[in-house]
Order: sequence, then structure tokens, then C-alpha cells
Amino acid sequence: MLKAGKRGAGPILAMLSALLFGASTPFAKLVLGNGVNPWLLASLLYLGSGMGLALVHQVRKAIGRGEAEAPLVRSDLPWLALVILCGGAIAPVLLMVGLATTAASTASLLLNLEGLATLAIAWLVFGENVDRRLLIGATAILGGAVLLSWRGGPVGGGLGMLSIAGACLAWGIDNNLTRKLSSADPVQIAMLKGLAAGTVNFMLALTLGASLPPVPVIAGAALIGFLGYGVSLVMFVLALRHLGTARSGAYFSTAPFIGAVLAVAIFGEAVTVSLIIAGILMAIGLWLHLTESHGHEHAHEPLEHDHRHVHDSHHQHDHAPGTAPGEPHSHQHWHAPMVHRHAHYPDLHHRHRHDA
Repeated sequence: MLKAGKRGAGPILAMLSALLFGASTPFAKLVLGNGVNPWLLASLLYLGSGMGLALVHQVRKAIGRGEAEAPLVRSDLPWLALVILCGGAIAPVLLMVGLATTAASTASLLLNLEGLATLAIAWLVFGENVDRRLLIGATAILGGAVLLSWRGGPVGGGLGMLSIAGACLAWGIDNNLTRKLSSADPVQIAMLKGLAAGTVNFMLALTLGASLPPVPVIAGAALIGFLGYGVSLVMFVLALRHLGTARSGAYFSTAPFIGAVLAVAIFGEAVTVSLIIAGILMAIGLWLHLTESHGHEHAHEPLEHDHRHVHDSHHQHDHAPGTAPGEPHSHQHWHAPMVHRHAHYPDLHHRHRHDA
């Protein structure tokens, strides 16, 4: 059996990630209100994420806390490049463009489409198990998003909403590709993503004529990026280890509700009937996702990999000389074949196929 604490870690991490990202949307809207170019703001958010996590990475190395995580290796680099392109370069620019012409509360709720895109890609492309309960929940979330785009809904629409939907699709692809990297150090992943994507978008924004805002505005954007994009991504990568992509995306769907509530409070936006009904539909979909349970007899194939772990029922192995003492720790280790039954998610050790 998996330890109860380990099963509980995934949902907590995913929802903390959602809390930070959800709060970032209305605060980014505030920065846009200062006349900041949307493309430049996207770059500042990711540069703040990358630079902040670079500092965390150096401090962690200085105090000897970095050895427990597996570093990125050469075979990870193609996946990392695609993650940076989709989630770091394309998605934030589309979101900032959409935010510029869309009410913050509407934009926040539309971000539920990211969870839907993540689930659909995980199911249809990567073969992750998705049952009827998850599909019904996804339909409810989609219904809420469609309602927001109807005439008579909250202020803002058209190309702005389409741009936000495009950002959600790009982040859905990003989330599924990030699963390929989830055994590696999440701080290193998020740091490299922030620095690379932020630098590229910063240079492009300046080339296209964007001008730098005052230093306090830059500092504010960097702080929003560090918390809402950097720390949030670290927690999301950790959640992927425990839950798999589809379920992490489902928990992450709490982010838009957090953003919408903050938007109403910060901007005094109207709480319309369409907004309330859309929120109820999305809440029903989220509840169906969060209350799902999955357990059956399953077989573990032989596997060798490297990741942060403790010695639970899936990690019963000897250590080579020189392995760092204490737990959790990270080293290359071997999993023998095993057949057993317990409640589980599609985590690092449960990415098996399911019969219809």
C-alpha cells in the first residue's frame, strides 16, 4: 500500500499551485492597467519566475539541500525545449493579450479551459486513464466556459476570449509535456523555463517597440511572476509525480475561481447571472474531479529511473556505495516486477494501460 501521506500530497500541492496561479491573473490585470505592453508583461512575469528560482536554487545548493532531487539529463532537453516554447513563450503572451480586452473575472473563469485541455490531451494523446466521472466533470466545466462567451455575459469577448482559450490550449500541451520531466528537479525545470522564455519574449517585445515601465512596476510584475508562475509551477510538477497529468489538471481548475473572486473584489466588476451560473457549472465539474477514486489490481513492469523518493512499498532496493544517506533522497534505482491492488493515481509508478 502507498503511505496515506504520500497519496495526500498530490492534491495539496496541486491546489497550492492553483492558488498562486489563480491570484496572479487579476494582479497581472492591475499591471496592464499601468499601460504596460502585454508582450513585455509576459516576459517580465517569466523573468521574475526564472530569476527568483535561480536565487532559490543557489541558496538550496549552498545549504546542501539540492541533492535529494534528480537533475535534468540530456534526454530531457527536447521535452524541456517544447515546454518552454508552449508554456513559457506562447501561452503567457496570448493570456496577456486576452487580458488587455477581457474583464478579469471572465478571464479568470475562462482559464478553466486549461484543465479541460490538459485532461483531453492526457486521455486522447498519452492514453492516461479517464473515467466517466472525469468526463462528466469536464463537460460541466466546458459548459461554464461556453456560457461566458455568450452575448449578455460579463464585459469583454471576441478575440480576447479566443486569445485566452489559445493560451489554455498551449498550457494544456505544456502540462502534458512536463509530465515527461516530472521525475527531475522541479526548481531546475521552472527556473530554466522562466529564464529562457522570459529572455526571448523580452527581446521580442523591445524589438517590436515596447517601452520599459517604471522600476516599481517591473518589480511588481517580477514578484507576481515568481509566485504565480515560478513557485506555482514547482508545486505543479511535484503534483504530477503523485497524480498524473489529467488529475493534476483537474485540481488545478480551482485557480480560475480564486482569480474570479479576487477580480470582483479588486476591480468591483459586476457579479452577473451568467457569471454565477458559469461558476456553478464549473464548481460541479471540479467537485466530480476531486471526489474521483480509482483502484484495481495492476502489474508493475521492470523499471529503472532516478527521482526523489522514500522507501515505501514501491521502493524496496539496496543502495550502491556513495548514495546519500537519509530520506527522501535521489539516485538511480531498479523496480522489480510486482502485482498488487490499492487506490492509486497515474503517478510516476502507475502509468499503466487500462482495459475498457
